[in-house]
Amino acid sequence: MYFLKTLLYQPFRYVLTSTGIALCMLLILFLMGIYRGVSEGSVEYIRSSDVDLWVLQQHANNILRSTSLVNASHQSKLENIQEIKSVSPVVFVLGSIRLPEGDQTVYLTGYDPATRQGGPPDISKGRTVASDREIVLDRSFADKNDLSVGDTLVLKKDTLTVVGLSNKTNMIVIQYAFVSLAQIYRYLGFRSVVSCYMIKLSSESYSAQVKEKIEQTIPDIAVFNKETFLKNNTKEMESGLLPLLFLVAVIGAIVLTAILSLILSINVLERRRDYAVMKALGALPGFVIRLVLSQSITLAGTGLILAIIIVKPITKLIENIAPEVLIRTSPIHIAAAAFGILMISLVSTLLPLQKLRKIYPLELFQ
Repeated sequence: MYFLKTLLYQPFRYVLTSTGIALCMLLILFLMGIYRGVSEGSVEYIRSSDVDLWVLQQHANNILRSTSLVNASHQSKLENIQEIKSVSPVVFVLGSIRLPEGDQTVYLTGYDPATRQGGPPDISKGRTVASDREIVLDRSFADKNDLSVGDTLVLKKDTLTVVGLSNKTNMIVIQYAFVSLAQIYRYLGFRSVVSCYMIKLSSESYSAQVKEKIEQTIPDIAVFNKETFLKNNTKEMESGLLPLLFLVAVIGAIVLTAILSLILSINVLERRRDYAVMKALGALPGFVIRLVLSQSITLAGTGLILAIIIVKPITKLIENIAPEVLIRTSPIHIAAAAFGILMISLVSTLLPLQKLRKIYPLELFQ
């Protein structure tokens, strides 16, 4: 247990180093949690939809980062295809809601309350939209702006009543808000276009056949089955978010490696004479290497345990301060962080081990 004695020789440094490591681990856990939260909020709307095909404008393959405008008159053509059970038009538009504190932007989604296709994937409080002049807000958006079921807000010139709050509709930078199709047309001022059609088939086996029929019947449109459309939107979400999160995670890992390397190197230099004595007494090279590795793993392990203990209360605190920041950590994230900290511990020993090689037994006689 000599490795532990060397660490506890400077208890303040041990605590300070472990805390720094814990903060770095918290950052990495938060990044993984934010990614999971954004991925849920961005594509859960599509994943939860009970439809077989999505019909969009040609060259548009997602609803996150592309614009799709399809002629509203195409609905009757789609309904005439025998294998189609239902056709549900949906309109997506960035809308501005007027609140006492100022205007707030939402991803306004208009759908037909009669079919409910295109509506909120999960209601946490209240109900879905049943008629015009009603709106369902994302729960985090409502929390941020101190809104609840029964409150009213202004959309353009109309006063809408909040009838429900939804989960899994938070994209962090913006949140979904759901209104009736008629309401969103009043907001736009025209009724001639939709963003997409959500199609339910009489049998899922008709998917490829109906896709071909639609493409032959209606020009300048794109048809996707649910699986392909989900992949398209996931790809768009990852291409916009993953590089940023990955960069911050790499910076955190580099900082963590630097902290460990510095502390271990200082330990080696401070106990240079002790290591010289060990070598003079015939200590095997493997023993000295294991000593440094044990110090590194102990520091990293203490930091990881501390991070695991405080991650939940810190997450709650952040979500209370900023409800739109959705953090969803899981045991898989903790396991990944544990593996990462093990790798960092091993890499961090390279510099102190290099310094150990330059310590010689003859230094005792200087």
